Amino acid sequence: MKIEKVKNYNQKILAILGTLAIILVIVSILGIGGIAISELLRFNNDDDIETGILSDEKIEELQKENKREQVISFRQPRLVDTLNSTYIIPVSHKTLDEQEDINGLLDAYSGSSKYEPSDNRYSSGIYGNYNNVIVYKPKTENSKKLFNERINFNRIQSQYFDDDIYLLMNIAKNDTYKDGVINLKDFKSLYIYSLNSEKLKNIGIDGMDVYDYEFLNETKDLIIRFGIDKNDDGTYNEYNEPTIIKKYNLETGILTDIVDEKIRSELQKTLEGTKK
Repeated sequence: MKIEKVKNYNQKILAILGTLAIILVIVSILGIGGIAISELLRFNNDDDIETGILSDEKIEELQKENKREQVISFRQPRLVDTLNSTYIIPVSHKTLDEQEDINGLLDAYSGSSKYEPSDNRYSSGIYGNYNNVIVYKPKTENSKKLFNERINFNRIQSQYFDDDIYLLMNIAKNDTYKDGVINLKDFKSLYIYSLNSEKLKNIGIDGMDVYDYEFLNETKDLIIRFGIDKNDDGTYNEYNEPTIIKKYNLETGILTDIVDEKIRSELQKTLEGTKK
C-alpha cells in the first residue's frame, strides 16, 4: 500500500515538474520571439527611412521664421586609400528636439582636438544617414566636400581597381514622394566619385529609382536595376512595381540595355498569354 502511495506521489511530482518545464520552454520561446520581432521592426521601421533631410518647401517655411530644425554632424573618418593616405568623412545630421535660431552657434565649444582616424578601407560599405562626404588628405591638410546640393543617402561603397578607387552613393535629392522629407522613399540616382580623377558622375533616369547595382566580375561595368513608378506616386514600391536592368561602363559613361526590346516584348507577351 505504501509502495503504491510512493509511486502516486512520484508520478504527481514528475507531472508537476514536466508542466513547469513546458511552461518555462513556452515562456522562453515567447521571449525570444518577442525580441526577434522587435529587432525586425526596428530594422524595417519607416523611421529609419524618414530621418532624411527636410524638403525644400519645409526649409523655406523655416527660413521665413529664421529657424532651423537640423544641424550637421560628422562621423569618424574612414581610410579608403592607404597609398595616398586619403580618408572620407561622412557628413550626417541631427534633428533637433526644438527649432532654434538659424543664426545660433553650431558648436557648443571652440578650439580644436586631435584624433586618430580609423582604418576601415577593407569595409565595402559605410552605413548611416548622410547628406555629404568630405575627402580628407591629412598629409596636405586638404579637405574637399563632394556635393553642393541638399541630398540624402545611407551608404558609401568603396570599389577598388588597380588604377583607381571609386566611391558609390545612391542619392535622393528631390522630395518626389511629397512627404516633406528628402529620404530613401524618394527617387534616387547613383553618384560615382573617382579618387584618381576627382570627378563625380551621376547615373539616373528621370521618373525612375535606382533600386540596386553591382559590378560585373573583374570589369568596370555596373549592372543597375531601375525601379519603375507605375502609379506615379513619386516612390518606387518593390512589391508591386517592376524594374528594368541596364549596364553602365565607368570608363565610357554609357548606359545600355542588357535585355533588348524584342526579348522584353516576347517575355511580356508570354506572361500575359498574348503570344501564340
